[in-house]
Amino acid sequence: MASYKHLFFDLDHTIWDFDTNAKETLTDIYLPTLQERVGASFDDFYQKYLHHNAHLWARYEAGFIGVEELKWKRMWRTLLDFKVADEALSKKMSVDFLEILPTKKAVFPYTFEILEYLTDKGYHLHLITNGFEKTQRMKLTNSGLDVFFKQVITSEASNSLKPKKEIFEYAMQQAGALPVHSIMLGDNQAADIQGAINAGIDQVFVNHIKEPLKVQPTYTITHLKELETIL
Repeated sequence: MASYKHLFFDLDHTIWDFDTNAKETLTDIYLPTLQERVGASFDDFYQKYLHHNAHLWARYEAGFIGVEELKWKRMWRTLLDFKVADEALSKKMSVDFLEILPTKKAVFPYTFEILEYLTDKGYHLHLITNGFEKTQRMKLTNSGLDVFFKQVITSEASNSLKPKKEIFEYAMQQAGALPVHSIMLGDNQAADIQGAINAGIDQVFVNHIKEPLKVQPTYTITHLKELETIL
């Protein structure tokens, strides 16, 4: 087994439960004032949002659109599905979403226990995330995860995006880590696993939803507790 010293975690969908937190945030925004205007149940609205959010994030990560376009157009496209063409409303929803979302605190089962376990074993824990700088740091602080991580590398701060190898190289430089002593832990096979492969470091695919493998990671787990058998 490799002598890992530096563990680079992804945040959303890996340890911070993005889906639970995002759904709760959109509920806070949608139900008080928007449901009557849109004329659809929250579940219908939310499913449309998930579709557009995933599509636009993929375009953002591929470099086809910028961050500001991503932020408000996921709301714009969702509203258009219900024949509400209101750019100002879309942009307000985007602002509200990014203000409320990082106040939510849901994490995956065993998150705090495994981070304490790894810290006690002497590993250096870091984050590499494609999320927005201000939002991601607020998520960490409000959920109590910030105390575990030495370096927090965001796509905005590094001027690169997973799966590009440059963001991993930048993260290792910031952490003072060598590839042979580093391992990436994340849920996204393209961004986290293939990205780490591109950068020449080992990987743990955190497969909470048990999706089929598209690449071959160094390790695969379906629950965070399983890291105790690897690290």
